[in-house]
Amino acid sequence: MEDMESKASPRIAISEQFTCDCEVIHGEVVARVQKAMPEDKQFFDLTNLYKMFADHTRLRILWALSCEVMCVCDLAVLLGKTKSAISHQLKYLRLSNLVKYKRQGKVVYYSLADRHVQDIFEKGFEHVLE
Repeated sequence: MEDMESKASPRIAISEQFTCDCEVIHGEVVARVQKAMPEDKQFFDLTNLYKMFADHTRLRILWALSCEVMCVCDLAVLLGKTKSAISHQLKYLRLSNLVKYKRQGKVVYYSLADRHVQDIFEKGFEHVLE
């Protein structure tokens, strides 16, 4: 039994296995990436954009609006939510420039803000369906 233990490879903790104790290995690579890296504000803006996609109801609203221009009442019926709940989510989507609206008389119709939103949505589904 002792021989098997001595022949077994030593266990390395994951934190030890992936710890780098050097300063810079490929300075030119680091410099190129650092030069191309966007400003922190852009990363914060992107983080906020992705947060909009982190809510089940908002995603269902975006999917519906990717199919048709719809009013709050129709979205509420489709998704089985109250008009208030749908309006609340549409407010966040509007403030994030993901949806736009057009008033026709007393009815407000919502649609995706632009093709970029459709592309983001389609790419997300493409990724999860792979």
